Amino acid sequence: MTPVIPQDPETLKQVVASEVAALRTAARQDAGVRLDHAPAPGPQDGEPAEVCPCGAGDGPGHACGDQGDGHDPWACVCATLPAIPVSAALLVPVRDENGRTGDFTVRAGNHVRSAPWLDAPDGHIGRRLLEVQPGAAAGGLIDALAEVLSTGRALRAHAVDYTEQRSDGLHRARLLYDAASCGDQVLATWRPARNRTEMLSLDAQYIGSMGWGTWDLLSGDTTWSEGLHAIFRTEEGRALSLVELCDAVLLDDVPRFAKMLTALLEGEEPAGSEVRFSVLGEIRTLHLVGHPVIARDGLPWALHLIARDLTAQVRSRQRLAATRRQREQLREEAAAERRVATALREALLPTHSAELAELGLSVAAAYLPAEPDAAVGGDWYKCRLLPDGRILLAIGDACGHGLSAVARMAQQRHALAGLAHAPNTHAGQLTTWLNELLCGDHAAETATGIIGHIDGERNFRWACAGHPAPLLLRDGRASELDTSHRGPLFGLLPGHEYATATVPLRRGDLLLLYTDGMVERRGEDIGQGIDTLRRVLVSCAGLGAQEAMDRLMAAFTPEGNEDDTCLVAVRLD
Repeated sequence: MTPVIPQDPETLKQVVASEVAALRTAARQDAGVRLDHAPAPGPQDGEPAEVCPCGAGDGPGHACGDQGDGHDPWACVCATLPAIPVSAALLVPVRDENGRTGDFTVRAGNHVRSAPWLDAPDGHIGRRLLEVQPGAAAGGLIDALAEVLSTGRALRAHAVDYTEQRSDGLHRARLLYDAASCGDQVLATWRPARNRTEMLSLDAQYIGSMGWGTWDLLSGDTTWSEGLHAIFRTEEGRALSLVELCDAVLLDDVPRFAKMLTALLEGEEPAGSEVRFSVLGEIRTLHLVGHPVIARDGLPWALHLIARDLTAQVRSRQRLAATRRQREQLREEAAAERRVATALREALLPTHSAELAELGLSVAAAYLPAEPDAAVGGDWYKCRLLPDGRILLAIGDACGHGLSAVARMAQQRHALAGLAHAPNTHAGQLTTWLNELLCGDHAAETATGIIGHIDGERNFRWACAGHPAPLLLRDGRASELDTSHRGPLFGLLPGHEYATATVPLRRGDLLLLYTDGMVERRGEDIGQGIDTLRRVLVSCAGLGAQEAMDRLMAAFTPEGNEDDTCLVAVRLD
């Protein structure tokens, strides 16, 4: 029958308590029983207490001295020092005239080194402690040992950051000293605060963000590594019991943790699992691997858990997922913007009317946005037949890129379309009026443009607002139109009256209007770009408007182009 997995912390804690109680009941059946004996009778009143022949007494500073048979108990102590697995020495105090202990003499010692660069105590017999351990005074060791003599209280795990200058440089070791006095001598031992195995274990836990814990189900004792204390932000000696661990699990992850825990209590080795815990208000994700310690009766008497902290990786995955979602959202927004821009392009930059062809004009246009993902930008053109028989020919460049530039471009183009229908207007008036509109709009930015008319006599009368001069291809030669009448940019100088110039056009002429994106290159003078465009235009002699446009675009290299590009070619047939 498949056991029911607890779904909440309280039920899980009840299951754990029940299983542990059952294990303890089963263990008691075969456990050995220690009988509590009464204490051994002491000496009767008036009888002297028995003294240990090796010099051990029951009071501070007690010493037994030599026995009647000449036995020296300190010789026994010295003889047993080699059996001590850590550095050990018997020390005799050295006092000044005031009776103050300022040093110790090494009477005996063993052969154990507490650090590779420290000598063994048996090499220092007969020498002063400050001579063989010159850093002992700075570390407070001499005072601590002197207090052992004066109080009779043993010294336990007294930490000393022992530093010593040697011929090969500075050395430091953290040593733990234990000491006890008997008579007027001190037996001292010292050892590294951590041995090499412990240091490697700590390094592994730190590098791997991991820790381990052992829960003794019979005694209730819990032992945690420093790595596990670090993960759960608990002090050493304050390990969480299994019940307390159940309270720390996030509610959604209780079933997963309960499945692992119940399997371990059944003596199984479940697969690893990711479980989230609340640690001081912070959610931490741990990968847990468990192992039960099985006795000969087949029942687990302890549980081992190894935890690896995956919080950093989980957060990285969450940030990556958020970045992907944001990138996908931006991709969708860009696609929507392209669709909007494409629709605007079709509406704002339409194909050319057949009416122009009936008047003997062939027109071709091309547009290249600076942003590859955009379908249209801030450049615009207008070429259409007006009710009075003139042909409106205009080109402009609104500041910026993207949809914001598209909005300004649409504003300027539609404004011109409305103004162009005013009767008896010329290009200078249209340019002046459009400039006033932009100057009066505080949200508008500057722009450049050319506005002109081709009349029935095929004269091109045009005004210029800071825009590059058109190119005229005639008889195999390409030249810039004169721009001595050029005025300031749109939106820059309110009240400015724009002048016009008139150029008679002939049959076979090709007039090219373009925006500065065609001739501006990073690190190159604009004059060089215009010369290059003029040379390509010369090679278009004899071609129709569309054939000429195709050759111009084939020669155009968009590398280094930072602005939108728009061209309009008008050929008089």
